[in-house]
Amino acid sequence: MSRIGKKPVPVPSGVTATVAGQTVKMKGPKGELSFNVPEELKVEKTDDGVIVNMIQDNGRRVRSGACRARRSLT
Repeated sequence: MSRIGKKPVPVPSGVTATVAGQTVKMKGPKGELSFNVPEELKVEKTDDGVIVNMIQDNGRRVRSGACRARRSLT
């Protein structure tokens, strides 16, 4: 993963992030967002934000960074 891909996705104040298995839910003043993360990736909620890591490097599909493109609601 790239250096940017290794950094946690920050969750702004006023936005709540919930991680349940492979489902990430964000709720903020502008609405709600929910999406499923591919099985090849591990997602977890920390104090710094939401972290997405590869479970194992299985090829280009995992390394594409598609999950990083989905930003939290602000």
